[in-house]
Amino acid sequence: MGLLGCAAPKAPGPLQLVGDRWELVAITSMDDAQPPWKPADSSRYWIEFGSDGRLLLKMDCNNGRSSWQSEPAPDANPARRAGSLQLGALVTTRVACPPGSLEPKLTALLPFVRSYVIENGQLHLSLMADGGVLSWKPVAPSAPVR
Repeated sequence: MGLLGCAAPKAPGPLQLVGDRWELVAITSMDDAQPPWKPADSSRYWIEFGSDGRLLLKMDCNNGRSSWQSEPAPDANPARRAGSLQLGALVTTRVACPPGSLEPKLTALLPFVRSYVIENGQLHLSLMADGGVLSWKPVAPSAPVR
């Protein structure tokens, strides 16, 4: 008698841009005098890279979309992924968010993203001219996709 349908569960793959949803952890300036900006509720700020080159965003009370292109960098470290990253024009809803929202800052900084690094379970988007870093954590697999 043969075995039918016996397969080991698939182990989760490495974190990647496409297919993972990322929640904002911090916006860090390269100015040491400026402390990082951290969202009160990271689930209100997320980014999702589609395999079709579309980027979906949730920025507090606004939704956004853009396009994206990336060129992976050759890297000998298997625990790290990196590359260039260009975002297209950002289109968003224009709801006035409450005071303290990071939406205006995030909307202003996203056009200046130039590269990414996925390391130690986080995605870091670097801004041009050492302008800062947007750090993101992956959403747990059990979380709803949309």
